[in-house]
Amino acid sequence: MKEKIILAYSGGLDTSIIIPWLKENYDFEIIAACINVGQDDDMEKVKKKAVESGASKIYVENVVDEFVKDYVFNAIKANAVYEDKYLMGTSLARPLIGKKLVEIAHKEGAKYIAHGCTGKGNDQVRFEAAIASIDPSIKIIAPWRIWDIKSREDAIDYANEKGIEIPVTKEKIYSRDKNILHISHEGGDLEDPKNEPNHESLYLMTNTIEKAPDEATYIELYFEKGEAKKLDGVALSPVEILTKLNEIGGINGIGIVDIVENRLVGMKSRGVYETPGGTILMKAHQELEHLTLDKMTYQYKQMISLKYSELVYNGVWFCTLKDSLDAFIENTQKNVTGWVKLKLYKGNVIFAGMDSPYALFDESISSFGDSDHYDQKDATGFINIFNLPFKINAMMNNK
Repeated sequence: MKEKIILAYSGGLDTSIIIPWLKENYDFEIIAACINVGQDDDMEKVKKKAVESGASKIYVENVVDEFVKDYVFNAIKANAVYEDKYLMGTSLARPLIGKKLVEIAHKEGAKYIAHGCTGKGNDQVRFEAAIASIDPSIKIIAPWRIWDIKSREDAIDYANEKGIEIPVTKEKIYSRDKNILHISHEGGDLEDPKNEPNHESLYLMTNTIEKAPDEATYIELYFEKGEAKKLDGVALSPVEILTKLNEIGGINGIGIVDIVENRLVGMKSRGVYETPGGTILMKAHQELEHLTLDKMTYQYKQMISLKYSELVYNGVWFCTLKDSLDAFIENTQKNVTGWVKLKLYKGNVIFAGMDSPYALFDESISSFGDSDHYDQKDATGFINIFNLPFKINAMMNNK
């Protein structure tokens, strides 16, 4: 009886050619697994293609609800942004996909999992870290690290030689990853940072600034304990909220990021990301935290957000430190409840008002007028004590 191997399958260029390559090089029963995180592919077509390419069967697992609620919304609560720009749409999806691959491997009694990640990318680490964290006995086969194919052009030639239908050509060679949170674009002319992206042909979720409406769009988001619950007064599920914000944000040109980022594997890479709905959610959540978190908690959470982003980007979702940070973040969200109004205009997300029953801003205290809770005379003593170390230092320097 043949050993079974589970292949993380999307139907894109890399995974399309891996099935025939595995059949040529290993005596495995190949079981494809397509994990649906909202990539909007025709799953019937994906199933048919996998079987026609040589897979004995294919699993299609819809995990969109779990992805948004347990991964995307957790990242929003953490204010997780990698290197000030990237909302990590790909990074957040990989641990969940890895988890589902292990579940399918257990169901099938498979000892091997294969993926189509390149040997230069982050995703190979993310998948394999997730798998190792759940079942370290599973062995990994990563064709890009061992086969003779050296480039996407070579991969296209191999696919054409085998008669496999692929979604790219040498003229349109971008490597893309899409889910309900974002779409990424890499490769081709983007590999040279001197090149401005061809906006008209590149974007798939978002209008260019030029095509965005000339009139602003106002929206109102309501949060409970750090999670978005309502859009414009209507209660919606996490998936519904993100889907509608993607549409509204996409129309207004929101969430386009062009970044030269530091990969985990030691090199820089250039990517263009479209994250319209996630960008709106992140901005609204950050504004509400300004209103509801005390100074010490907010400033410490800023440091936590940086570490959290690093962990997610590096693919170590299933680790003790990340679980511990989640517990801290969850505790900070107890009072992050209220509504935030935003103005969307030609790529900009502009704050337009908010309120919360837990607001720490009190007009009677913060205004310039008199207050029962703040006597302006008290500031003199405070400033004298605050300035004491500076005075001592100056006296020493003046000796």
